[in-house]
Amino acid sequence: MKSICVFCGSSPGTDPRFMDEAVRCGTLIAQAGLTLVYGGGRVGLMGAVADAALAARGKVTGVMPVDLVNQEIAHRGLTELRVVNSMHERKWAMAELADGFLCLPGGPGTFEEIFEQWTWALLGFHAKPCGFVNVGGYYDLMRATIQQMADNGFIAQPYVDMLIYADTTPEVIDAFRTYVAPPPKWGLAKVAVSLP
Repeated sequence: MKSICVFCGSSPGTDPRFMDEAVRCGTLIAQAGLTLVYGGGRVGLMGAVADAALAARGKVTGVMPVDLVNQEIAHRGLTELRVVNSMHERKWAMAELADGFLCLPGGPGTFEEIFEQWTWALLGFHAKPCGFVNVGGYYDLMRATIQQMADNGFIAQPYVDMLIYADTTPEVIDAFRTYVAPPPKWGLAKVAVSLP
């Protein structure tokens, strides 16, 4: 593992623990010698993660659509800022650059980004881990909703179980290092069909 993509809010949120964990996350990634890949913003938890990684002498690659750069929310002090044409290109670039996807608290954009990577993983487009730092139980309800998908037959249990949850960034990164991806969705279906 050489790089971790962090998805998180462009706002700080209302709980100070969110910001504390963002700073810890960026610091830890840098201290581990990993490159931080993220959305390129200077605001909210995003900016805090990047600033912490830079302060710890880490490498930080931001990826941001040109429209958002033009709105002056891009972080100008990064190791590298990749400017792309669209949100789709942004997510694709982040996926290519990262060896794992770590999710701190955030809003709809954060959910959309991590759910896409999870979907790509369960379809076998990549075999990279997806994990949630569940600060103050932030992801408890989402986790229950995902389990409900399996309970109601919309996803196989191995794809629920492939998601990593922990209270702190170090725990998620430790789990990333030993992660083994399940078979892709349609490969799992073939295995199930072939059983007597």
